[in-house]
Amino acid sequence: MTGVDDEHDPEGATIAFERSRVESALHQARGHLADLDRAVERLRDGTYGTCERCGGPIAAARLVARPAARTCITCAAR
Repeated sequence: MTGVDDEHDPEGATIAFERSRVESALHQARGHLADLDRAVERLRDGTYGTCERCGGPIAAARLVARPAARTCITCAAR
């Protein structure tokens, strides 16, 4: 088991940095999973592929690139 006292560990700054980096990546991954869960909900209720802002269609190419996209490219650019 690794000690948690980074202050007195010569590798402490590196360990703290790595922990922070891993925590950030985990937070980002959880966000992506939540976005995909919402996309599945939209699939179920028939609104997948419809822009949440303007109500227009989201281009198929955008959905291929970003399956969890909630807005069309025009609204996303605003």
